[in-house]
Amino acid sequence: FHVTNLKECNADEPLAVPLDGLHFDDKLHFVEKPMEIVNHEVKWLKRRRIPLVKVRWNSKRDPEFT
Repeated sequence: FHVTNLKECNADEPLAVPLDGLHFDDKLHFVEKPMEIVNHEVKWLKRRRIPLVKVRWNSKRDPEFT
């Protein structure tokens, strides 16, 4: 990585993020809570069982899945 790899940002308007409805904890971390389990499955790796769970989070930006 080198400083010359950085691109110049030419923004016409200042970007503002609305903070209404956002929740922060005492360390100023953004708080998101899981809403529902969308999908779950089990993958096998040789003799090891790996559970995979897809969760829908309550995000103010848009529905977020992990």
